[in-house]
Amino acid sequence: MDFQKRLELIKRNTIEIVTEKELHELLEKKKQPVLYHGFEPSGKGLHIGNILAINKHMDFQNAGLKLIILLADFHAWLNEKGSVEDIKKTAEIYKKSMTALCVDAKKSEFVLGSSFQLKPKYFSDVMKLSLSVRMLRARRSMTLIGREEEDPHISQVLYPLMQVEDIKALNVDIAFGDMAQRKVHMLARENLPGIGFRSPIAIHHEDMIGLQGGKMSSSIPKSHILVNESPESIEGKISEAYCPAKQNNRNPILQICEYIIFGRQEEFKVERSEKHGGDIRYDNYKELEKDFTSGKLHPLDLKKSVSRVLIKFLEPARKVK
Repeated sequence: MDFQKRLELIKRNTIEIVTEKELHELLEKKKQPVLYHGFEPSGKGLHIGNILAINKHMDFQNAGLKLIILLADFHAWLNEKGSVEDIKKTAEIYKKSMTALCVDAKKSEFVLGSSFQLKPKYFSDVMKLSLSVRMLRARRSMTLIGREEEDPHISQVLYPLMQVEDIKALNVDIAFGDMAQRKVHMLARENLPGIGFRSPIAIHHEDMIGLQGGKMSSSIPKSHILVNESPESIEGKISEAYCPAKQNNRNPILQICEYIIFGRQEEFKVERSEKHGGDIRYDNYKELEKDFTSGKLHPLDLKKSVSRVLIKFLEPARKVK
């Protein structure tokens, strides 16, 4: 694969690369750069908001990057998401779900945080970072839950320093995540050279909008669809989703089309009765969005076809136990 094609795959459906110049230089000098993406295993498993990232995992693998998926069980524990034992079980479901949804396990390295985060060198580096990062800076990098608490646990302040050290411990060139991870990635870029490691490149993707138009979160049931939900549940949630006619601003159904459906396939068929114009095929998202905002494509027809595609796409994940 030529350089430009690799670059296009890496950049596709991302909103920020810090910095693109560094990415160019890395691709030119290193045959297989290492990219990592960290997940905090929690709740009942992956939801469709994670599929945007899973589609990007496939892009990264196709572009020749080595993919490390960190299943951060200790991070989840420190963030009060359950017992270590239960979190490890959830982590295994995450792994199985990702591979069911076409992440190539042979080209991936799934790593449990607890497999390396208790090593002396790891915590020696975390202590060094604690000497160079001020409390206000660390607090800005905490998870949303921790930032909103008036009196968070020390564990939630330790959390971002461990995320920074994860990058060094895993020997990462590129850190990938949503915009919520940006503060930690910038903390890593600023502070890792101080403990003898390079500044990682950071690549960020869009945050998915919740089905009701607000935030998509595993803690808000009607905001998301779990990857193992039943077809009936998927149809019900999509039919009730926020999707105002002719509006593309913060429209979750259009976002599913852009990042999940067209992130995975090159064509999308909207099935309609002959009375309403018959079936229509789209080979890119922009044409679909144009028809929707003009009123040519009705929200109900779009929702029915989105449900159909999601149900088929998620079928392998429904078999994960």
